[in-house]
Amino acid sequence: MKSSEVRNEKIERKKIYFSVRIKFYISLITAILWFMLSVFLSRSWIRELASLTNVFIAIFIIGGIAYVPGFINAFLVCSLLLDKQPKFKNDNPDEEVTILVAAYNEESGIFNTLRYIKNQDYRGKINTIVINNNSKDNTVSEVYSAKKELNMNLTCIDEPNPGKFNALNTGLKSTNTKYVITLDADTLLHEKAIRYLVSRISSAPIEISAVAGSILVRNSRDNLLVKIQEWDYFLSIVSIKRMQGMFQGTLVAQGAFSIYNTQIVKDIGGWSDAIGEDIVLTWKMLSRNYKVYFEPLAIAFTDAPVKLIHFIRQRSRWARGMIEGLRLVKPWKQPNIYYKFLTAIDLLIPYMDFSYTFFFIPGLILALFGKFYIVGPVALYVLPMTAITFLILFKYQKKKVFDVLNLRVRKNIFALVLFILGYQFLMSPISLWGYFQELFNMERIWK
Repeated sequence: MKSSEVRNEKIERKKIYFSVRIKFYISLITAILWFMLSVFLSRSWIRELASLTNVFIAIFIIGGIAYVPGFINAFLVCSLLLDKQPKFKNDNPDEEVTILVAAYNEESGIFNTLRYIKNQDYRGKINTIVINNNSKDNTVSEVYSAKKELNMNLTCIDEPNPGKFNALNTGLKSTNTKYVITLDADTLLHEKAIRYLVSRISSAPIEISAVAGSILVRNSRDNLLVKIQEWDYFLSIVSIKRMQGMFQGTLVAQGAFSIYNTQIVKDIGGWSDAIGEDIVLTWKMLSRNYKVYFEPLAIAFTDAPVKLIHFIRQRSRWARGMIEGLRLVKPWKQPNIYYKFLTAIDLLIPYMDFSYTFFFIPGLILALFGKFYIVGPVALYVLPMTAITFLILFKYQKKKVFDVLNLRVRKNIFALVLFILGYQFLMSPISLWGYFQELFNMERIWK
C-alpha cells in the first residue's frame, strides 16, 4: 500500500464519530458484561458466605462491596476511554459576564480572590459583585481596597439574611448579563479559567444551562489529610464529572466555580434554601431537560479542610446535598435516559457506603485473622478496575489539562497510596453520617 493511501486511511479512522447515545450504550454494555463476569467469578464466594447466612444476605453483602462498585467503575472507565471534548467554536470569546462572590467573614482571603479575577486573560468585560453576607470582620474594607488598588469593575452589596443561597439570589437580582459565574470567596482562578468556561458554554447547544469548572486543591502542603484530598479532587471528582459531562448531565455545577445561563437560573427561581443549594439548582435544571457540561480546562484552586472535623462536616454536607437532590427529583422522573441513569447511580451510593462501612471494613478485620467470610481473594477483583480508572484519568489530566495549562502535578506518592487503599475507610462512614443527618432533619453545620 502506498504511503499516501496509508495516510488517507489513518485520516478516515480519525473521522470515525460515535454519538453520545452510542457511547452511552457501549459503556453500559461493558459495565453489564463486567457485572456478569463478577457474578461468575464469585460463585464460590456466594456459597461460602451463604453457608453462614443465606443466599439473599450473601448477595446483598457481595453486591454492595463488589458487584455494584465494579459495575460503576466499568461504566466510568469505558466512558473515559470514549470521551473526547468537542472543540470550542470560539476559544477567545468576549461575552460580558458577571461573577457573584458570596462572602461571610472572608477578610483574610477576599483580596487575593479578587486579584486573581483581575488577572484573567479574558478579553470580555467582567462585572464582579461581592455579596457581603452579614460579615463581622473587615471583609467589606478588603473589598473596597481591592476595588481601588486593582482598578476593578467591582460592586459590593449587602445581604443581612444568613445563608449562601440568600447572598447568591441577591447578587442574581443585580445581574443583567447573559451568563453569571459563581465563585467561592476562598477560591483562586487560573488565569485562563474564565475564558475556557465561557468558551465552553458559548460553544454548546442552546439547551445548555450551566458548565461546571474544575476544582483542584491548592493547599496540599499543609498536612497529610490535605495531600490525600488533593488526589481525590485530581482523580475521583474530576473523573466523575468528566463522565457525567460527556452525557450532558453533570450532576453538580458547584457553586465554588461554575457558569450559568442567567435567565434560566432566574426562571427556575434561583438558589434554594438547601445545604446543597448548587446540587438542588443543577437537578432542577436537569429535570427541565437542560444540559449541564463540565470543562476540565477551566480550573480554580480551593483550600481543602486541614482539620479532620472540618473535613467530616464538609463531606457530610455533600452527602446531605445528594439526598436533597434525590428527594427533589426522583431519578425515574428525569426527562431522558442519561439523567435517569446518572441520578440512579446516586441512589446506589448510600447502599455502597453502608456495605463498605458495615460489611467490608469488618470483613477486612476478620481477614487479617484468617477469616475470609466477607473479604477474600475474589473481592480484590475490584482493585484492578480502580487502578485502571486512576491511571487513565491521571494520564488524561496530565496530558490534556496540566500540560496545556503549564501546570505541574505534585508527586505526593505516599498520599496517593493512602488515597487508593484507605480513603474509603474515612469517606463511607462520614457519608453515612450525612445521610442520617438529612433523613432526620438534623441541625446544619456549615464549617
